[in-house]
Amino acid sequence: METESNKELVCRFYEAIQQEQYESLKEFCHPDFVFYPQVDTPYHGVKGLVESEKRNFDAFPGFKMPIQEIIAEGNQVAVFFIFEGTHTGSPFFSLPATGKKVRFSLMMLLRIKEGKIIEKRSHVDVHDILKQLNAKI
Repeated sequence: METESNKELVCRFYEAIQQEQYESLKEFCHPDFVFYPQVDTPYHGVKGLVESEKRNFDAFPGFKMPIQEIIAEGNQVAVFFIFEGTHTGSPFFSLPATGKKVRFSLMMLLRIKEGKIIEKRSHVDVHDILKQLNAKI
């Protein structure tokens, strides 16, 4: 069943991210992988994904991001998360560590090709995160 194997691939991919095993992400990604953290700002290749993920997640050491829901149809997998972390690490959007806790939802849409993730689209309300950090917006 292709949809079940796609869901398993995506679950293992996010387990690696939560365990901060960034070097292993290339095992899950197709050679033509593209990450869209925003609609018009793609990162091509796993290197761009790792740089983006580390930049965001290093701001919240020890973060938790358990999967709440995962739905698959054809070659696509949608994942809903609740992220919880404390801003004690590196700056987030140029905002130095605040020590504040954040909790927000994330949606990801991933496309699978040849048993690998070829596209990842992220949907998150950055304004909500910055508001929780008391950033001047």
